Amino acid sequence: MPLTDAKIKGAKPRPKTYTLIDGDGLYLEVNPKGRKWWRFRYQKEGRRNRLSLGVYPHISLKDARLERDRLKRQVAKGIDPSLKRKEEKRKAGASEAYEAIAREWFAKQVESGWSERHAKTTMERMEKNIFPFIGKRPISDLGVEDMLGVVQRCERRGAVETARRIRQIMSQIFRYAIAAGRAERDPAADIKGAIPPSRKVKHHASITDPNKIKTLLRAIDAFDGTLVVHCALRLAPLLFVRPGELRNAEWEEVDLKGKEWRIPEEKMKGGSVHIVPLSNQVVEVLTELKQATGPIGYVFPSIRTPARPMSENTINVALRRLGYDKTEMTGHGFRSMASTLLNEHGWHKDAIERQLAHTPKDKVRASYNYAEHLPERKRMMQCWADYLDSLKAGGKVVPLFAKAE
Repeated sequence: MPLTDAKIKGAKPRPKTYTLIDGDGLYLEVNPKGRKWWRFRYQKEGRRNRLSLGVYPHISLKDARLERDRLKRQVAKGIDPSLKRKEEKRKAGASEAYEAIAREWFAKQVESGWSERHAKTTMERMEKNIFPFIGKRPISDLGVEDMLGVVQRCERRGAVETARRIRQIMSQIFRYAIAAGRAERDPAADIKGAIPPSRKVKHHASITDPNKIKTLLRAIDAFDGTLVVHCALRLAPLLFVRPGELRNAEWEEVDLKGKEWRIPEEKMKGGSVHIVPLSNQVVEVLTELKQATGPIGYVFPSIRTPARPMSENTINVALRRLGYDKTEMTGHGFRSMASTLLNEHGWHKDAIERQLAHTPKDKVRASYNYAEHLPERKRMMQCWADYLDSLKAGGKVVPLFAKAE
């Protein structure tokens, strides 16, 4: 009895691969993992042969039958479909090369809504780590050894996490090719356990003791560098954004009257808009700085050209000049400083996490919730600035404890 979509959808995996017959050589093969492959069986010169027609539901029942009928006509004319397919692949050559298929896959991911930043990073990884070594080879010729060779090149230069990401990318490309009937299996999946575990994340050095914070803030106030670097240093503890977000700030993103800085999604690690409420102290520093670097362009331009932001190492270099080595304090450490003290003083954990731009893994939720906990975050940022000012002054310390309004 011919297959129906209902019967195919209801076919559950079993311990061993089994088949569902449609007729005239067409059948569906269901493997133990639940994947459903279209196969076409035919006879040529007394020998039984079979061809893969792709994966259901990427290849529908209707499409599979149309392909079967086309192949049957070839057999009737004395043509061997398997040999013809190989010849077509040989002629197509470049279109079946791994790089060509990878770029097809990439284009579809970009269309599906990848952020510009993620797309750029993924393409750079492929062009540096994959294409030079296996890009020109037919995808059907690639095996486990080839996948292992690619990731081991990354491992040898110490980039274990890159090796892990590269394996994931290659696996996704193979799955795309399998669904389109252009590959039979995913050899990148077989090397998953071959990559050693990543080293434990090294936390950025940070100062969290209030007395030491006081000393640091006083040292920052006494910094004798340029106005741009001095202002960046003064703002780093007040804003506690990532160093890259700070140095890439642009005046068009900053609303001094509304006391708000909106960082666009393409500049954010999590890929969604981030709101930074500005305390009175921050507005004062930015107002001073705007006279020097505004009203358009980068808030912290490079000393060489205003067309570029200051160097990514500027804050850390300034901290070294103040006498703090990398084991004591880093530009990223201001985030740990704020997180530690705000949590200790009872501020809402979700408000702190949102202000740190630790966005949810669900990208849809993250894109709609960039203003989440905003009223409390505004109070928190002003209270934090007042607390730091009082520490630096050395008199009575302003309470940092959260208070609901």
